[in-house]
Amino acid sequence: MMRYFPLLGGSALLLACTFQAVAQKSELVRVAKSATGKKIDVFVGKELFTSFLYPDTLEKPVLYPLRAADGTIVTRGFPLNPKPGDPTDHPHHIGLWFNFENVNGLDFWNNSYAIPKEKKGSYGWIKTDRILTTASGPTGVLSYHANWTNQKNEVLLEETTRFEFSGTSHERTIDRVTTLKAATEVTFTDAKDGLLGLRLAHELQMPSDKDEKYTDDKGNVTIVKAGTDKTATGNYITSAGKSGNAAWSTRGAWCKVYGKMGADSVSVAILDHPKNPNYPTFWHARGYGLFAANPLGEKVFTNGATAKNLQLKKGESVTFRYRVLIEEGSQTLSAKQLNDAAADFAKKNIVLAKTTQGE
Repeated sequence: MMRYFPLLGGSALLLACTFQAVAQKSELVRVAKSATGKKIDVFVGKELFTSFLYPDTLEKPVLYPLRAADGTIVTRGFPLNPKPGDPTDHPHHIGLWFNFENVNGLDFWNNSYAIPKEKKGSYGWIKTDRILTTASGPTGVLSYHANWTNQKNEVLLEETTRFEFSGTSHERTIDRVTTLKAATEVTFTDAKDGLLGLRLAHELQMPSDKDEKYTDDKGNVTIVKAGTDKTATGNYITSAGKSGNAAWSTRGAWCKVYGKMGADSVSVAILDHPKNPNYPTFWHARGYGLFAANPLGEKVFTNGATAKNLQLKKGESVTFRYRVLIEEGSQTLSAKQLNDAAADFAKKNIVLAKTTQGE
């Protein structure tokens, strides 16, 4: 039977507007710097939800791992904390991240420890230099500043990102607003790999009985092995009604992946925002577990019919807004719930964007 949740009134958490009928109690969020390394932990109630990692050893900051309300980890463990049966392809896929494949010719997306030193010059880094805000309460807040650089540490873009975290007994929400300001003239050349990315746990992959081969823009080939352990139970569906592998390269206001993890159904949804460039986004949603929203891959996703190159002059900026919803329980998020959440996000995020840019 479908569960329904009513709206909470007044100063309800962002997530509350997603659901109808019996209210879930919103839980307090605690955002706390870890005692070890460049790491900030986010707790919802007493449970660890995720951690913001920004050590010098990573080529970008990430939220890793992401957990459902019952503690189930919905992101892949590899490469930071591999689990038995974890696929080991695409070592740059870590938790939840934000970057792009071609910024002034530099590849920020595919950079990882696996790139040989002699080839690193073709790749960019995102280096977090300041934590701007951490706040705990009904909604947890974390904002930071980072620089998108080349290997000579020359800055192409300044990034300011604000996260807002919230949750109840069955749901978790992340609202992310990222503003990129050009430190020099910058072109995001239309490319497949971008922009907001999430690598799913093995259970949320789509079942597959054949190996898949993927080639990046430099000719590097990655083989994703077929699953043989019968663990994968995932499937995609978009706001436009596309499902499974058919979701890839199509547009939609939201996309959801769902599957069985333990005794529960789990869903992870990404919501686009009407003020984002090239809305509604294209979904770079692969059955092997890459779940990404990329509004700047139009040429690839339309088979060359059109292209979307984003150019910024020095001092100009662009803002991207996304919401991630994680639900666990007897049923996954319905289309109506996601449509309601998207409508709520479209209104709420105007405030977030102003707050982020003002910090």
